[in-house]
Amino acid sequence: MTTSDTLDPFLAQMRADIYPEPPSEPHLTITHQMIAKFVETGLIAPHHRVLDVGCGSGLALEEFARHRIQAIGVTLGPEAAACREKGFDCREMDVSFLEFPHQSFHAIWCRHTLEHSFSPLFTLYGFEKILISGGLLYVEVPAPDTACHHEKNPNHYYVMGKSMWESLFEKTGFIVEWSGDFAFDTRMGPDLYWSFVLRKKSTSS
Repeated sequence: MTTSDTLDPFLAQMRADIYPEPPSEPHLTITHQMIAKFVETGLIAPHHRVLDVGCGSGLALEEFARHRIQAIGVTLGPEAAACREKGFDCREMDVSFLEFPHQSFHAIWCRHTLEHSFSPLFTLYGFEKILISGGLLYVEVPAPDTACHHEKNPNHYYVMGKSMWESLFEKTGFIVEWSGDFAFDTRMGPDLYWSFVLRKKSTSS
């Protein structure tokens, strides 16, 4: 039995877990605020090549377009076609197997995607390869053990504590420049997201 004999059926099973999630609060507000902050501070600029991994229905792509940033989106399932119908450059691609050349992007936007990865360590390794030296990575993930119990979501495979995420970032070649919390109330009770602004370690060339 080869690796593909085991991996391919596993990935197919995971793909069956995908379902569309229409944009809602607090995702709308957080996405608007964070992208605006990156643009205002110059961390992301119109001339940058930006990749939105796990772009879903195109919420962040719409925000980037408002700032005249032509981001590329990556997602699986019917939302890829929906994004293309809106005029966005969206590729149907697994976020753990990104088919882009090394050092293709200045920035990666990864909001509520890594918890869906079958191996965040492997996925982050791929992100590091396609970012330029010193490139930006924004990651946001749900915290465990809140009133919303994100760890019980059918396609949430890794809902971990902040220190574990930071350890994975370090292991895959990233430096944490900033981390913060988004705390808010839901109809189920208090909820919490971890957020991280990361830099790929600079390499001499």
